[in-house]
Amino acid sequence: MKFVFKVALGAAVALITAVCAAQPASFTVVPNADAFVTPGASGSLSSSNFGAAGSLAIAAPGLPEGEFQSVLRFDLSAAANSFNSQFGAGQWTIQSVMLQLTSSPHNNAIFNNIAAGQFGVSLMQNNLWVEGTGTGGLPSSDGISFDSLQSTYINNANDQALGTFGFPGGSSGQNSYQLTLASGLQSDVTSGGVLSLRLFAADNAVSYLFTSRSGSSGKPDLLVQAVAVPEPSTITLCALALGLLCLVQFVRRSKGGKSHR
Repeated sequence: MKFVFKVALGAAVALITAVCAAQPASFTVVPNADAFVTPGASGSLSSSNFGAAGSLAIAAPGLPEGEFQSVLRFDLSAAANSFNSQFGAGQWTIQSVMLQLTSSPHNNAIFNNIAAGQFGVSLMQNNLWVEGTGTGGLPSSDGISFDSLQSTYINNANDQALGTFGFPGGSSGQNSYQLTLASGLQSDVTSGGVLSLRLFAADNAVSYLFTSRSGSSGKPDLLVQAVAVPEPSTITLCALALGLLCLVQFVRRSKGGKSHR
């Protein structure tokens, strides 16, 4: 009888493991546009564009070279198509979305000195901003600027907070930040839509410099993980397996209690 119990117990555990475990799938997306914006130390760069610069930046207001914010836009159609192909259309759900940034060195006097601190990430509702062609050494006026970000593209009523994160400092290495799965973020991923992120200082100390999509390596990306939505038959099998496991445990306890009488 003990042998039968052991076999039944092993079968129940194996069934639960095989049927109920969700195997995640991953897809990495790089931006199709990004830019940093700044008013500069004196406000003279408020209308300038830096969309083709090799680095992006976040810096707190009040620092010597002024405030910096960065925007990144991602086309998620390939990610959704990949998950639809693997799991079936509508048969998957998002497990996590990770923003990955590669720190870069300070090599331009336009930037503040690198310093650890906190920054926020916001999901923008307006994706119509233009990257532009300006660089840190040669700004332009053909794309998003600090002024247009503030006046046109930020929508405090509808943009969604995706978390506040810590930058440890340093000018090399990759840092990963798990974004809050806000409703807008989930909708953009599952529909294969376009997603824009705004990165900005969340304290008075941070100065974060990281490689842009125009950089030679270490481009920013989103690492999206999804898992299959269990079908009703799968849920039923899981329930049966759990029931079998409970039954085995109950019988074992019952027999154990009788043996001591």
